[in-house]
Amino acid sequence: MSSLEIAAVVISFLAIWLTARRNMLCWPLNLVACALYFKLFLDVRLYADMALQAVFGIGIVYGWIVWRRDRHDTGEVVVMPLRRLWAIASLAVGLLGGLAIGWFTSRHTDAALPWMDAMLSSFSLVAQYWTARRHRESWLLWIAVDVVYVGMFALKGLILTAGLYAVMIGLAVMGYREWREMRG
Repeated sequence: MSSLEIAAVVISFLAIWLTARRNMLCWPLNLVACALYFKLFLDVRLYADMALQAVFGIGIVYGWIVWRRDRHDTGEVVVMPLRRLWAIASLAVGLLGGLAIGWFTSRHTDAALPWMDAMLSSFSLVAQYWTARRHRESWLLWIAVDVVYVGMFALKGLILTAGLYAVMIGLAVMGYREWREMRG
């Protein structure tokens, strides 16, 4: 457990909690958390998750713009329904992305857990996109991904990060409950 991991965990927790509360401050904090985890994942050779942090940075800027633009007159972020066909298509893209990333990292890098890392990274991108688009179902996908992440991070000795992801499961449950109550 390093000071880098501690800082990444604390900032990530706060950012996810603010996201569940639909607070705009979640976006700049998520950017800081991405930068910290990029370096941490580089250090432990989880390359797909390292690259994921860079892509998350782009997604965070996108989400920040979308959330600022699509609010009620009161300033409240609007939750939008996820259409079934779009959900199926998004999950299929997540699977294909995971297969492609897993194939590449298993053959061309010294990645520690190439297939698991790749699948988690790819489905995290789908969940991030759904979050940016304000779909309450994003929280359900985050729950599924985070459950597996807990095991992967524990296996890699990132116990504090595994603990963060265990807590993030609870935050995702809270986020889903709060967003389910919103009209969209």
